[in-house]
Amino acid sequence: MSPTEVYRGIASMEPMLPDLQSAELAELSQKATLAIGELNAHLPSPVVRDRVRQLVRKMNCYYSNLIEGHKTLPRDIEQAERRQLAEGPQEERDKQLLAEAHIQTETAMIDRLNSEEEVDVYSSEFICWIHQTFFELVPESMRDARTLSGETYRIIPGQQRDFMVDVGRHTPPDHAALPEFLERFRLVYGSANILATQQLAAIAAAHHRLAWIHPFGDGNGRVIRLHSHALLHKHNLHGHGLWTLSRGLARNRQRYFNHLQAADQKRGNDFDGRGNLSARQLSAFCLFFLETLLDQVEFMNGLLNLKDLRTRIEKYFRYEALHLDRHQEAISTIVTTLAYEGEIPRERVKTLTGKGATTVASIIKQGLSEGYFTSPSPKGVLQFAISEKTWSSYFPQLFIDLPVDE
Repeated sequence: MSPTEVYRGIASMEPMLPDLQSAELAELSQKATLAIGELNAHLPSPVVRDRVRQLVRKMNCYYSNLIEGHKTLPRDIEQAERRQLAEGPQEERDKQLLAEAHIQTETAMIDRLNSEEEVDVYSSEFICWIHQTFFELVPESMRDARTLSGETYRIIPGQQRDFMVDVGRHTPPDHAALPEFLERFRLVYGSANILATQQLAAIAAAHHRLAWIHPFGDGNGRVIRLHSHALLHKHNLHGHGLWTLSRGLARNRQRYFNHLQAADQKRGNDFDGRGNLSARQLSAFCLFFLETLLDQVEFMNGLLNLKDLRTRIEKYFRYEALHLDRHQEAISTIVTTLAYEGEIPRERVKTLTGKGATTVASIIKQGLSEGYFTSPSPKGVLQFAISEKTWSSYFPQLFIDLPVDE
């Protein structure tokens, strides 16, 4: 793109929305909305929902890292949260720190949305706040980045870029015009004229157009995916946080990138809308986005079915927890009960297992030491838990070993 073609006028971002009357988009939106609603019914216990939500947050981080070309194993993410950093190469510790920063940023973002009812999720302030929160959690030593030409620049948390960049074959808008583009973004996607039945398609379009604007020198991909997560939460399409879009995008990483790049293209002909950019390719991106979203929600719906979850827990204790030479069946009974109820008083263990007080004390001690359940205090209730040793059995296929371009 020559200097005279650099995007400076907000009209160059049109169309902002796909055809919201599209039968395909409407059908996908309806299916996805219904499937998200089903998630709310699977786990009636707030305790169990919270434990699964914490696991999904790790999963979101894992796949977002994969999309960025960084493979951070689930156990490394778990250890990073406990501040147990790898003793090997600095690169491995850096990945752990990035993962921890991602999880803390998502947690802070959801906490803010829950506590500030009037927060404008479409505003440049909120978008920059996500960027600032993430990079302030990243060590100073990791805030240097390079342009495609090899020049080094300093990442300043929350600051919009003040230089031109190229993203593949796309040159984003002139940095001096970013405030105007982001304000247009806010006005269109935050409009009350977007109906609830059209919201998912609008969120899909917003995902691409924010990538197209490319407001920061570095970290745009992470910020955009976190921002889409915020939009889903704000519009009550998050299903209690029990699913993540990033898993689907990572599993279809190249298609994701291809659709993003295709939607950067200018209008192809007179049958391709009336804006500067291709209406056809924006619709194709939105269809891909909603298909991916629906696939991930349906995957989690299948995984969170309580009857099936109970079966998987029982199989774990029968075939995998072979190191338990005592109380295997009793602990299994407690955990399957906790999967339904979330928490139980310690006295209930006697009824569940039919054992005496001394044996019950031993059962509880072993279950707690193994991490099969937790308790908020030495004599407190027992609560459902998901540990590193059990998540792949309780919830198989959450973390898939996908190739990345290092």
